[in-house]
Amino acid sequence: MPELPEVEAVVRTLHPLVQGQRIRCVHVLHPIAVKPQPLSRLADLARNRRIQRADRKGKYVLLRLDRGLVTLHFKLDGRLVWFSNARELRERANAQENGVHVDVAFELEKGVLGFSDRRHFGRVYAWDRFEDSSGLASLGIDALSRDFKAARFREMLAGSKRPLKDFLMDQTRVAGLGNIYSGESLWHARLDPRRRAKSLEPEEARRLHKAIVSVLARALECCLHPAPDFRDSQWWFQGLEKILRVYGREGEPCRRCDGTIQRIEQGGRSTYFCRRCQK
Repeated sequence: MPELPEVEAVVRTLHPLVQGQRIRCVHVLHPIAVKPQPLSRLADLARNRRIQRADRKGKYVLLRLDRGLVTLHFKLDGRLVWFSNARELRERANAQENGVHVDVAFELEKGVLGFSDRRHFGRVYAWDRFEDSSGLASLGIDALSRDFKAARFREMLAGSKRPLKDFLMDQTRVAGLGNIYSGESLWHARLDPRRRAKSLEPEEARRLHKAIVSVLARALECCLHPAPDFRDSQWWFQGLEKILRVYGREGEPCRRCDGTIQRIEQGGRSTYFCRRCQK
């Protein structure tokens, strides 16, 4: 599932492709991608509007228009694809042989931006205002923003009884962290994911904040080299497994001590950690 670094890399690559372009037409090829909004809403709001910029909030991609905005959420397996023109879209989108799966397509003045999710969990919505989206309005501090300060983070931790891993994945607290990078941050901070958030001492909270910032920065650097290639429908982020220290490494030796990485379940998701050095 794309988390903050992947989405940020997508937005940085997307912005120069779409900035200033007018949306000539909107094609909804799989209506499930826009539900529960009415099928016509996306086209009515976005058609003939000009994209001011591509932006991000948490795990959302935002297309900020000269009036209103469009939100794209990848959920588990969504991605963006790019076509040179409408003819290429017609020839390749959802074709039986050598086709590219496309749920929604924005036909621009130069090129076509497609949203693809074969599993149909991802969503594309249109809004008159940022505040109209309950998902956006409920997001907490973005983990890459200047507002994500150590002191404020410490206050948030002190007010919660939730296990650390669950706390970090709560998008109403810190927006952008998911299963992978929350676990990685806790390993770097040497903290047990089962500990209560309020149990952290000030120094431990500071250490966790530093770990989050560091882990996300390193992952973003990896996601940008190479940058996303929307023209290749099979493209995906490469090399991230090289920077992971615990995620997906059940039964393997800890890269810091003599312990063994273990997997437990928290909130229906797998958590990987080292019992020996994460306290």
